Amino acid sequence: GYSPTGKLEDVTPDMAASGVEGALRLLEGRWKMVIIFHLFAGGVLRFSELERAIPAVSQKMLIQQLRELEQGGIVSRTVYPQVPPKVEYRLTEWGHALCPALDALLEWAALKKK
Repeated sequence: GYSPTGKLEDVTPDMAASGVEGALRLLEGRWKMVIIFHLFAGGVLRFSELERAIPAVSQKMLIQQLRELEQGGIVSRTVYPQVPPKVEYRLTEWGHALCPALDALLEWAALKKK
């Protein structure tokens, strides 16, 4: 989407940098990557399950980070009209597409440790 011709080879360094900066802005936040990895592993998780899985995050911060991921199109939220309310979170198709990129980033980070 950054190339005027639709071809990757036509992307300029400025266009590439802008695209990567935009992607990193979607993922920035103390807990977003942790949330994403829990959703990769667990598939569909209720809010309470995420709270238990990430005990160091406050409820307020978890809500905020989930809302930002939802607004960014990475996470979808489903509310079931029952008492007590049931809310589930899952990665969107676009969110699942992050997996190869994050795997590559993990491999890259592991190179430094060698």
